Amino acid sequence: MNNPLLDRGQQVLRQQPFSMLLGAELTVFEPGCAELRLPVRNELKQQHGFVHGGAVSYLADNALTYAGGSVVPGHGVVTSEFKINYLRPAIGDALVARASVLYAGKTQIVCRCDVFAVTGAEEKLCATAQGTIAPLGAPSPSGN
Repeated sequence: MNNPLLDRGQQVLRQQPFSMLLGAELTVFEPGCAELRLPVRNELKQQHGFVHGGAVSYLADNALTYAGGSVVPGHGVVTSEFKINYLRPAIGDALVARASVLYAGKTQIVCRCDVFAVTGAEEKLCATAQGTIAPLGAPSPSGN
């Protein structure tokens, strides 16, 4: 099924060198929600064998920003602040971050995100985050 919003979101992700370095994938992008997936590799782990908190935080931050950006088409968006709670070690084959919009105003969009460690079909909640997303000025023709 053709999803122009998902196609556009994936194009934007490909323009993010850091996201490409980590191997992130945008799997869901609809008005009010986004889902990002990050395959776990040894390079993303810390000394105890868990996925590094920085990688978990990146995934939550980017999912929050995608969710916020989904309700202001044509605007570029940035995270103006976010908070994350690490609930358990991120151990699995992949991480999945699911974010949704809680409130969308003219100058700020508040979103929440849950990050799951995935092994096979099993998902374990490993972090939860909330953030404020800010639109950047007037809509741009390219939507960036």
